[in-house]
Amino acid sequence: MDEGRGLSWDRAELEASTPKTGILMLNMGGPETLGEVYNFLLRLFLDRDLMTLPIQDKLAPIIAKRRTPRIQEQYRRIGGGSPIKMWTSKQGEGMVKLLDELSPHTAPHKYYIGFRYVHPLTEEAIEEMERDGLERAIAFTQYPQYSCSTTGSSLNAIYRYYNEKGKKPMMKWSTIDRWPTHPLLIQCFADHILKELDHFPLEKRSEVVILFSAHSLPMSVVNRGDPYPQEVGATVQRVMEKLNYSNPYRLVWQSKVGPMPWLGPQTDETIKGLCERGWKNILLVPIAFTSDHIETLYELDIEYSQVLANEALADLVHSHIQSNELCSKQLTLSCPLCVNPVCRETKSFFTNQQL
Repeated sequence: MDEGRGLSWDRAELEASTPKTGILMLNMGGPETLGEVYNFLLRLFLDRDLMTLPIQDKLAPIIAKRRTPRIQEQYRRIGGGSPIKMWTSKQGEGMVKLLDELSPHTAPHKYYIGFRYVHPLTEEAIEEMERDGLERAIAFTQYPQYSCSTTGSSLNAIYRYYNEKGKKPMMKWSTIDRWPTHPLLIQCFADHILKELDHFPLEKRSEVVILFSAHSLPMSVVNRGDPYPQEVGATVQRVMEKLNYSNPYRLVWQSKVGPMPWLGPQTDETIKGLCERGWKNILLVPIAFTSDHIETLYELDIEYSQVLANEALADLVHSHIQSNELCSKQLTLSCPLCVNPVCRETKSFFTNQQL
């Protein structure tokens, strides 16, 4: 048996065997077809971890129905649906292949997709993981920066699954709950920015304003102590360090909803204000998103991103396994003014696991 053939057989045997470690890739998800948009929005507006509304059960269907046509049109413009499931699958495949090589003692590894608002839902993924008889499960957020409304909501869904069924998990859980300054994430952003700066005339390149844009949060959430703004800022700072602070830059916020105060300045208002003040060369960078940000579909070099993303995800999981930690130190600290009792129970669920 030659070496190459032996390795290929080993790989085939690994893929055919029962998985030992499962990695649950957590995200909000996105509708794959226009027909899924309403249910996506309905689940989103019913999520009390994301937002709290008066008579939410009655208001959510009305809001979802009203917004469906506009959101359908946005997805129609990029081909009729969200690519997030496809890209998450590709990242998962690349990640577990690398993990089987990096961490053979926890192999075989299998990835699972757990979305909050579209199928496969987080609860459906957990059921599959339980059926597979895993020894260990890692809840791996695909949001680099933690927010109670995104990663927190997904982790709460895991706790609620077991709490509502009144049973203990068959597998041992831990979580990668944030990774805002991971070196490969920073490298990916920096490389893309340098590539885009090359499109500007050489004599104007150092004057290009880099606008890092992230989804905004209501100030009511921020003032409770949500760490998201701080962690997004940490990502921006590391990226600019990597670029040697070559350009002027600002962190701005997008997608404000409703009349209440949100994080600012708003992305669209900032661009308008800069142009009025003579800053005509602007590079917009979506800093708080991985594969879920539909606007980046045609802006970034997808093939290059995938290679680096696979390496980053595998490195994160490998480092997490080696650390023997259940979660980050940050997850153990609740928002100082938290109003959601489920968050406390979720934190206890993860910190009381025995690896």
